[in-house]
Amino acid sequence: MTMTAAAEFIPVKVAVLTVSDTRTEATDTSGNLLVESVTGAGHEVTDKQISLDDVYQIRAIVSGWIASPEVEAILITGGTGFSGRDTTPEAVAPLFDKQIEGFGEVFRHISFNEIGTSTVQSRALGGLANNTVIFCMPGSTNACRTAWNGIIQQQLDATHKPCNFVKLITERRLSVDACETRG
Repeated sequence: MTMTAAAEFIPVKVAVLTVSDTRTEATDTSGNLLVESVTGAGHEVTDKQISLDDVYQIRAIVSGWIASPEVEAILITGGTGFSGRDTTPEAVAPLFDKQIEGFGEVFRHISFNEIGTSTVQSRALGGLANNTVIFCMPGSTNACRTAWNGIIQQQLDATHKPCNFVKLITERRLSVDACETRG
């Protein structure tokens, strides 16, 4: 799939989900970092939530966002490790229309330089569902910073060449806008 980058920046509508059995709005440093990064890059945060690490709660939230025209990208932090309660991949992967294998591969490659072989315990993953791009990353603030700075920021930037996800994920917005104009 080859996409040419747009000549100008296009803001993306982003939802942020923190998966944790212990974090609150006051202690959600990872989710807050992602919100600050998204808005700092010129995008719009349309929703932010915290969910218990429960397959069905996670899946319900993400499914609602996938169906919403107000969400074009979803950033999920937490629940990607190997503990008994880490269920983000199991909750989200069945929702994908297509998996973005390269996200987890590149994330682990970049992380290797920061944390060495401990990166093999990351089950970071990405995918597309209903023209919504979804990135799942570990719950640490440093991991979120690595994922945003090393991968996600560029892939949500329409000016990033040779390709990015913006044209693909904003197609739904453009078709909804066209329907509203005709209606």
